[in-house]
Amino acid sequence: MTNGRANKSSLTLVGIVLAAGGAGDLMAQEAGRTPALNGQAFRDEWQFTLGGGVLSRPLYPGSNRTKTQPLPIFSATYGRYFFGSLPGSGIPAGLGAYLYQDEHWRLGVALGAELLSPRKEGDDPRLHGLGDIKGTERASVFGSYTYNWLNLRGMVSQDIGGKHEGTLASLDLRARYKPADAFTLSAGPGLTWADSKHTQTFFGVDATQSAASGLPQFTAKSGVESLRFTVAADYRLTRQWNVGAQITAAKLRGDAANSPITVDKTQNVFSVFGSYRF
Repeated sequence: MTNGRANKSSLTLVGIVLAAGGAGDLMAQEAGRTPALNGQAFRDEWQFTLGGGVLSRPLYPGSNRTKTQPLPIFSATYGRYFFGSLPGSGIPAGLGAYLYQDEHWRLGVALGAELLSPRKEGDDPRLHGLGDIKGTERASVFGSYTYNWLNLRGMVSQDIGGKHEGTLASLDLRARYKPADAFTLSAGPGLTWADSKHTQTFFGVDATQSAASGLPQFTAKSGVESLRFTVAADYRLTRQWNVGAQITAAKLRGDAANSPITVDKTQNVFSVFGSYRF
C-alpha cells in the first residue's frame, strides 16, 4: 500500500477524495440529515460541516494498488446554495444550488473542478508513456427521491474544461435501517455510465501512447463503466457530532475492464470519518 503525496491545499484533497469512486457518498450522508422542507421553502441561514478521516482507494482507475490519504470534509450552505464538498452532485468541490426540495424529492445543479490530476504517468511504471490526465471543470445536474427506508439518487456531469473527460452518469439505490435513533445502516447497488470520450481518455490507448508505452492500441467505447455495492454505517454522537464508515466494492465493466491499462477489475474504496455540523 502506498501513501498519497501530501498537498498543501485541503480543498485540493477534498477534490481528489470526492472524485474517487464511491467516496462522494460520505457527503451524501451529510445531505441526508438535512431537515425535509416543504415545496421550495429554503431556510436563509448558514450551516457548516467540518470534519476529516481516512480514505483508501485504487491508485488510479484500473490499478491493483491502493492509496491511503487524509479525508478532509468541508461544506457550507445558505438557503438553497452550497459551497465546498457538493453532496451527491458528481462535482468534487465547487458551487451549487438546490432547485427544488420537499419531503421526498431533491433536485440541484452544480459547477466545480477536479483540483488534482485524476492520473499521472509517474504514479505507476505501467502508465509510462500514456501521459497525465489533467483535472478539469465539470457541470452537473443531480437529484434524489426518498420514500420511507429507500433512497434513489442519480447525477449526470459533463466536462466543460475541454480536457476530453466527457460525460458521466450514475445511479444508486440505497436501503436504510435504523437499529437505534442515533445509528443508521445503509446498503445498496449502483452503477456508473461513461461516454466514449471519457472511457477513451481513462482506458483507451492511441497510436502515440502505444508507441511510447509498449501497450497495444485500444479504442474504448461508451457503456456501463462500473457496477458497485456500498455498505455504510453512520452514528450520531450528539446533535452536532457524527462518525461513520463506508466500503464500496466496485467492478469495472465493458471496455474499462478489457483495457490493457487495467490490471485489476476490482476497485474498492474504504473510508472512516468524523464531522461536526453547526
